[in-house]
Amino acid sequence: MPSLDFDLEESNFRAFYAQQSAALEDACAALTALVAATVTQAGGVDITKVEGRVKDADECIRKFIRKYRPALEESNTPYDIQSYITDLIGVRVVCLYEDELEKIAQIMRAHFAVIDVTDKVSAVESTEASFGYKGLHLDLRLSAAERSLPEHAAYAHLPFELQVRTIIQDSWSVLDHRIKYKKSIPGQLKRRINVLSALFELADREFRQIRDATAAELLQAPDETAEPLPDAEADGDVDGARAPAKVAAGSSELNAFTFLKIATHFFKEFEFEPSKVDSFVDDIQVWSPSMTRARFNALMRETVGVVKRYKQHFEEHNPKASFNPYTVIRHCLYLSNKTAFRPALRNSARESFESWLQEHGEPKAH
Repeated sequence: MPSLDFDLEESNFRAFYAQQSAALEDACAALTALVAATVTQAGGVDITKVEGRVKDADECIRKFIRKYRPALEESNTPYDIQSYITDLIGVRVVCLYEDELEKIAQIMRAHFAVIDVTDKVSAVESTEASFGYKGLHLDLRLSAAERSLPEHAAYAHLPFELQVRTIIQDSWSVLDHRIKYKKSIPGQLKRRINVLSALFELADREFRQIRDATAAELLQAPDETAEPLPDAEADGDVDGARAPAKVAAGSSELNAFTFLKIATHFFKEFEFEPSKVDSFVDDIQVWSPSMTRARFNALMRETVGVVKRYKQHFEEHNPKASFNPYTVIRHCLYLSNKTAFRPALRNSARESFESWLQEHGEPKAH
């Protein structure tokens, strides 16, 4: 029964915590896995980690004393501490960009029952003298449908706190908690902390804007596959050594953006990872420094049919081996100019390809 005897209620809470400790850890692991699966299945956001924790008993007591005890005792309202600790179990989702915070919150609202929402963005921005991290906190519990499932019976009654942060906010939070005596430090130190907090906020914004600008560059990249190539661009050497005479300087460059436009035309179902694209384009530019986007598109058109036939032969004889689009492109490059693009294939891959070409007839040079 709730009471106004704090010592008794603290003792009761500690006894509950000790008795339920193992069950709380199990519930935390299950809820963390459920949140991770929910966000992953929804898609559309870049998640760096999902982690959970059970709040320390002493921390729970301190939170109750700070937030609830004075008002409850002032109003002569009996209490039990457990009922006021809605974040006994906490789950944290860390994403890359600040505009994904609300997307994740919407996913959670659609799959869990919302008890309360705390918007740290508004809390920080409404106080000029405040410093701290931004993010969203949601107090949640399983939805009615989920609570009725037998596999959730052990923790169906438990609320949990979900923290949603960007990776920058998460880093700031870790560092912020290392700053001691924040309420008592001199004003000039508080100002320096505020400046540092602003720099973290700026970094969040800049990463998002760089992401958006990069996406815009990809959309604006010339599309060599949209229509037949002009004769001026189609007449370069096969290895790209001679730049097209009628193409403006810089406009014919093969870079990550123009490579993706062409590569995704040939391999529509494949997702090209940005970091790998950067490295692969670097390799192409080393092998053929004057390679243009038009020449790359032309050589792909000239050779991809032959290479795809070889791919089918290779996979039939090597069912466990990988022959992904990068491998196809490497073979296309090699077939277009065996001298310039010799490094594109390892010795064993080159020998196997040459053997197949001799058996099936070398395609005529274009």
